[in-house]
Amino acid sequence: MTAEPGTEYPALTGRKRWVALLFLAFGVAMIILDATVVNVAIPTMVEDLDLTTTDAEWVNSIYSLVFASLLLLSGRLSDIVGRRFMFLGGVTLFAVASVLVASSESSNALIGARGLQGIGAAMILPSSLSVLNAVYRGKDRAIAFAVWGATIGGMAAMGPLVGGWLTTNASWHWAFLINVPIALAVFIGVLLMVPETKDTTHRRGIDVPGALLGTLGLAALVFGLIEGQNYGWFRPKKQFEAAGFTWPLDNVSPAFVSLVLSALLLLGFVWLERRRKAAGQIVLLDLGLFRIKTFGMGNAVAALVSLGEFGLLFILPLFLQSVIGYDALETGVILLALAAGSFLASGLGAPLAKRFGPVPVLRLGMALEVIGVLWLALIISVDVTGWAMAPGLFIYGAGVGFATAQLAGVILSEVPIAESGQASAVQSTSRQVGAAIGTALLGAVLITGFGGIKGDLTDLGVSEEAAVQVTTSVQQSAGTAVVALPQQPDGDVLFKGASEGFATAVRGVGFVAAGLISLGLLAAFFLPRNAARTEAAGYVE
Repeated sequence: MTAEPGTEYPALTGRKRWVALLFLAFGVAMIILDATVVNVAIPTMVEDLDLTTTDAEWVNSIYSLVFASLLLLSGRLSDIVGRRFMFLGGVTLFAVASVLVASSESSNALIGARGLQGIGAAMILPSSLSVLNAVYRGKDRAIAFAVWGATIGGMAAMGPLVGGWLTTNASWHWAFLINVPIALAVFIGVLLMVPETKDTTHRRGIDVPGALLGTLGLAALVFGLIEGQNYGWFRPKKQFEAAGFTWPLDNVSPAFVSLVLSALLLLGFVWLERRRKAAGQIVLLDLGLFRIKTFGMGNAVAALVSLGEFGLLFILPLFLQSVIGYDALETGVILLALAAGSFLASGLGAPLAKRFGPVPVLRLGMALEVIGVLWLALIISVDVTGWAMAPGLFIYGAGVGFATAQLAGVILSEVPIAESGQASAVQSTSRQVGAAIGTALLGAVLITGFGGIKGDLTDLGVSEEAAVQVTTSVQQSAGTAVVALPQQPDGDVLFKGASEGFATAVRGVGFVAAGLISLGLLAAFFLPRNAARTEAAGYVE
């Protein structure tokens, strides 16, 4: 191992670097899987633990809420206390929290344990990327980023398969207990194979006011985005209750108040960080990093592309299970095409980036994403098969694999390694916030599209009153009510009309998602063509 000039720690070399990369990738895979596994396991959990609808919603959303809000803080902490230390701490906490989830016997215990999982995930994700940035050199870094990116894209697609298989053949408990042996192997492997790195060039300490403003601001933003469709964007759609607290206002929704509060807190955060930096004080986030074009524009691209990148992963399983009739396991098998494309791109990304530069490969990946999503949008119908969807999913997955890895490399290419923890956290936060906004936007498009079900039903001779009732039921259930329609009087007609409307709504979502990813592709043309094509970014031997 050799140390990079200006650092006190060595680069990983030899066979050890690939073994270390494997363990780091498994750690990332664990937290990405758990973000989607719960979508498959939640119906069984509801029945087993007698959860209310509100309980189920919080089991699903608390993970993302805690995860996204703590990324900035954990990224900066990893620079101070050590990136490997933060990663291992996150792995340990995630494993303990997984056991607590699996052994939960009440809704409060389950929701609390899912929140702990979110804390562990927030410790793992930015520290994993900053470890790669710190201890891999030359072309090895390009390969490491490619594997990291493919892991995120591939595991997001494999979550429904893993969750469906474990829930069907074992129990929902094993969808979480499986994390324990993975975490144990990752902990031992990283401890033995990965050297510790930390920021030794800046004063140690924590910007407590900045941490509070940034964390609370992000938490309020993500909550508002996740729950706006559920509780109402402006006026309350239903009563909000959590941990014994009941929302007291009748004319303003908690999501709207949360979004306004997030704007105030995040503006206060930016003002505070600028003031502290000018006074020579410790800051949570060095806003000067955004003056680096690859970092500032790269994060803008990450946020834009995330608007449309993963929204379909939430909507397609709903359609396949409610309309086409696939079970959770069959749906997961179909989505494997996306994972296969992502993993293939991880093998091709590094040599292509070395030859043509990372930014052209990034643009290629985003273009493939647009093509894949448009393919899906054009073929979606009530008669679509998994085989017909597989090419579009594969192309889309390859695009995610190319784009995620190259974007990470571009964003970090000119950031001082000493600050790679906070820079990695900003990159992860941009993607998480972009994904939250995109999911909220695409969810709103889907619900609006469901409004067309009324017309489809009346065209089939269904009464106006019944058509309105079915349409409202489908909208309020995010489409899951469709599967029960055949058991109703005139159920075949109701199911046919609702299914046609569902397919039309999903096509609309696909076209909007393609448009959002296209905005990110357009923004990528503002990146310098040769950005990151330096030894620091890992593309020159």
